[in-house]
Amino acid sequence: MPNKFTILFLLLCSIVFSVKSQVSQVTLSGVLKDQGNGSSMAYSNVLLKKSKDSSFVQGTISDANGRFRLNNIKPGTYYLHISMVGYQLKKQNVFIGSLTEYLDVSTILLVPDQQQLEEVIVSAKRDEIENKLDKKSYSVETINSQTGGSVLQVMQSLPGITVQDGKLNLRGSSQVAVLVDGKQTALTGFGAQSGLDNIPSSAIEKIEIINNPSAKYDANGNAGIINIIFKKSKQEGFNGKIGLSAGLGALGIKKENLPSIRPQFQATPKFNPSLSLNYRKKNVNLFMQGDFNYTPTLNKNEFVTRIYDSGDVIQQQTKRNRRTNIGTFMGGIDWKMNEQNSFNSSILFSSEKILDDGDEPFFNQNMTERRRLWQFLEDELKTTVTAMNNFQHRFEQPGHVFNFSLNYTWHQEDEKYFFTNIYPSYTGLDAFKLMSDEHVTDLNVDYVRPLKWGRVEAGLKYRYRFIPTSMLFIPGLNSPLDVTAGGWADYKETIPAIYSNYIFENEKYEVEAGLRMEYVTVKYDIDPNHNTYKSDGYQYVQPFPNVRLGYKLNENNKLSFFYSRRVDRPAELDIRVFPKYDDAEIVKVGNPALKPQFTNTMEIAYKSSINRGYLYTAIYQRLADATITRIATTIPGNTLIYHIMQNAGKSSNLGLEIVLSQELSKVLSFNLNLNAYQNRINSFSVFNQYPIPTSYTSEQEEIFSGSAKWIGFVHLPNQWNVQFSAIYLAPDLIPQGRIGQRFSFDVGIKKAQKNGKGEYFINASDLFNTMVIHKDILAKGFRMSSSDYYETQVIRAGYQLKF
Repeated sequence: MPNKFTILFLLLCSIVFSVKSQVSQVTLSGVLKDQGNGSSMAYSNVLLKKSKDSSFVQGTISDANGRFRLNNIKPGTYYLHISMVGYQLKKQNVFIGSLTEYLDVSTILLVPDQQQLEEVIVSAKRDEIENKLDKKSYSVETINSQTGGSVLQVMQSLPGITVQDGKLNLRGSSQVAVLVDGKQTALTGFGAQSGLDNIPSSAIEKIEIINNPSAKYDANGNAGIINIIFKKSKQEGFNGKIGLSAGLGALGIKKENLPSIRPQFQATPKFNPSLSLNYRKKNVNLFMQGDFNYTPTLNKNEFVTRIYDSGDVIQQQTKRNRRTNIGTFMGGIDWKMNEQNSFNSSILFSSEKILDDGDEPFFNQNMTERRRLWQFLEDELKTTVTAMNNFQHRFEQPGHVFNFSLNYTWHQEDEKYFFTNIYPSYTGLDAFKLMSDEHVTDLNVDYVRPLKWGRVEAGLKYRYRFIPTSMLFIPGLNSPLDVTAGGWADYKETIPAIYSNYIFENEKYEVEAGLRMEYVTVKYDIDPNHNTYKSDGYQYVQPFPNVRLGYKLNENNKLSFFYSRRVDRPAELDIRVFPKYDDAEIVKVGNPALKPQFTNTMEIAYKSSINRGYLYTAIYQRLADATITRIATTIPGNTLIYHIMQNAGKSSNLGLEIVLSQELSKVLSFNLNLNAYQNRINSFSVFNQYPIPTSYTSEQEEIFSGSAKWIGFVHLPNQWNVQFSAIYLAPDLIPQGRIGQRFSFDVGIKKAQKNGKGEYFINASDLFNTMVIHKDILAKGFRMSSSDYYETQVIRAGYQLKF
């Protein structure tokens, strides 16, 4: 009952809020034929006029086959005025909507006899802000406060997105699929986003948020999809952009170290040169984008208190000084072979070198005795190469296309850890080496055909993914490493899928309906000598439908309903059977018995344009089964904590999102994003196998949480622009506990040169150094509280030049 009242209340609230825009320019096409003999009517005059006042908009003549095409038409109500010597003047009403870029009026018949057709007046709308049926787009260049940072840092400023433990959360869920130019790559992760902190924002043109993906997208990612679009110039000839940014982080110490460990990083330098080049001539376009990031950071500085039911108390600190060098390159060619066929090929390369110096001291409750000091050096190299190839055939009808793409990704993780395990009575030297190679082949076939009132889409996809992984433990004196949990493991994934999607729009209604069918087979083969786990996997054949219904109340207001079913397949890292010792006494292990999480999402949205801005509101609910989460347990007589991935039963997320954008004057404007939701995890029981069988039962947990983001813009004379950004994150649920509230304030200033070619910038993220991650966990046999004072305050300055 409380949920019903909550939904009713939120629905009533939503009816006062608004909408962003959709397709702003449409191509209209058709074919003219003789009504008597069906012959093509070549070189006929075709004029497009407004229905309201018959004013001329655009004109053309039909080609030798009778086909005509009118480009860049704004949504609205029109009629076609078609004339040909010896034939009747033809008038045909046309409604141009905002859901598809191409419309086809099919065949129009001309007759010799003179007839005057009555006009039918049809209403239409034009939205002001870019926001197609299934996505919202944000230009990276407008986010001044994160210029010179990474894509992950930029995303923190976007509506509905928060970042927690280096992972994206969209409307309170971390199950987000991240694409690069519409494709999944190992750089951003398959099934789980990763590596976003490695992509510099200077390489990105825009970021698309897709809360309710259609059937043409992979079914993975219940919270939605984020698509990162790399820059590519459309100018003729040779042009490019060069940039340089530098900065400092960790300007002050948020909290002093515990005794007897190495100093934490301070005043960490940042350095990011970038270069993009583009050469376009006639039918060929060559492009490249290169970036280098040198970013030392205080990656982690967490203080933890563990209190066990036995009465034992442990105070610890985990401090990680990270030195990172990241090189990213993207280049390729676009080739227009002829009017019907085109081909593009590109390659994305990324190399990330990480050196971590870590210290973990462990003290008793009153800090009078250091029981242990765990120091480590992590030496890791991550290399990613993605080759993307696409062929497109354009039929004679504009917007009628066939796409074939073949993509291959290779990602290697070469990770070495060297440990110094210091006790009062001895010192041990331990190490391990992890090697993982990921191979992914994707084949996609997509077909799109415009209709008079919308379009149809269909396609198929085939993916093969193979990840061989090996772990070698090298124990030292009295080693704490579980050497019998090493060995090898092979992950194999096969996914064939087909989909179809239909989009319809008239003067009052919008419909999008699609269905995706997936057959998934996952095999995980494990070294038979592993001390706990055996080979496992799963398979399923499942439908993933999506429906969107829209009703246009009037020119500026629209009500929409969404439904979709999606899946979150476990990431290979989530099922990896090798224990990870970056924390000496809180050990993370995967679970090969982990199964997919299926989620049903519903949303009601109300949109309305307002003067010099927009309002948008949406009520959404996600219902998940077999919720994927990490569960912590202990074993009798041991203070080690084991974090293991599990399916925790059913969970739900009910929320309200509001976005308000308003231009107060030519000088001042702002965006406000409010997101409030109720997270609930039903009671569940799980069974952890590692290192020994241990059961865990949890009662139902729920919390009312949310976030607020305000971004203010000040446009000053002489092309000065200032941006302020304030972000507040309310307390929220985490596995077996709570995460505390968080707040940060960012500021950015840009100054463009008069010729528009150059731009100076300076910005500061977390200006007041307020971002701290507090967590409280209550589990079987212990409770734990932690505070992470990692580096969040960074000041950058730089210059960008277009040529």
